[in-house]
Amino acid sequence: MTHTAIVAASLISLVMGPAAGAAEKGKPEGQKAEKKENWIPLFNGKDLTGWKVKIVGHELGDNFGNTFRVEDGVLKVCYDKYDKFDGRFGHLFYEKPFSSYRLRVEYRFTGEQVAGGAGWAWRNSGIMIHGQTPESMRKDQNFPVSIEVQLLGGKETGKRSTGNLCTPGTNVVMDGKLITRHVINSSSETYPGDRWVTAEVEVRGNTIKHLVEGKVVLTYTDPQLDEKDKDAQAQIKAGAKKMLTGGSISLQSESHPVEFRKVEILELKD
Repeated sequence: MTHTAIVAASLISLVMGPAAGAAEKGKPEGQKAEKKENWIPLFNGKDLTGWKVKIVGHELGDNFGNTFRVEDGVLKVCYDKYDKFDGRFGHLFYEKPFSSYRLRVEYRFTGEQVAGGAGWAWRNSGIMIHGQTPESMRKDQNFPVSIEVQLLGGKETGKRSTGNLCTPGTNVVMDGKLITRHVINSSSETYPGDRWVTAEVEVRGNTIKHLVEGKVVLTYTDPQLDEKDKDAQAQIKAGAKKMLTGGSISLQSESHPVEFRKVEILELKD
């Protein structure tokens, strides 16, 4: 290359360099802006503001035994003030309903199950979605009519999946067939011990997906009220539609201590 050509090339580089660099720099920034997600924390890390407690045998708002509490920035389900569980299933309801969203929690099981808890409830909790309002529950109703994303802790040996599906007062469709059994296991790994686990549920239209540690472990469609269930019948009689498109979100207390250090939601457009 001649001296003149080298000088010309240098001048072009000086002129075009900043503009080209800005264009390249601007492109990924634009892409990042498009990917930015507005996750909203439902749990503020300080107290139970925005949540309502409903425990079996107690009036709405009666947090028997200080079951649901916040300590050290963590939402805890505790039983240290219980003599025995005595069937006191509880749910902590968020104050507003949702219909199309991604909900993400980080949870872990700790300690020992309270005396009187059922064997199946060992290291067992859940996220209830598409649920009825806590105000519409009977005083002695164990679970809200809802879709449950079941959270389970594993034993040191053997398989015990988490992110399963339970259907109190509801049914779903899988592979084009109506599923009426109460528990459908996911394909998740087993998570023993007290480790933190990330669980997510994605609701888009009539399709619901469960994710554990970022992997889809269960998918189903057409969540609906079970017309054979008495509590679902009461909902229908009160004007609820059979096909569920949204509803309350709540966290369970089922007799084993569990902690949630993150509860956040990303609302989606239909």
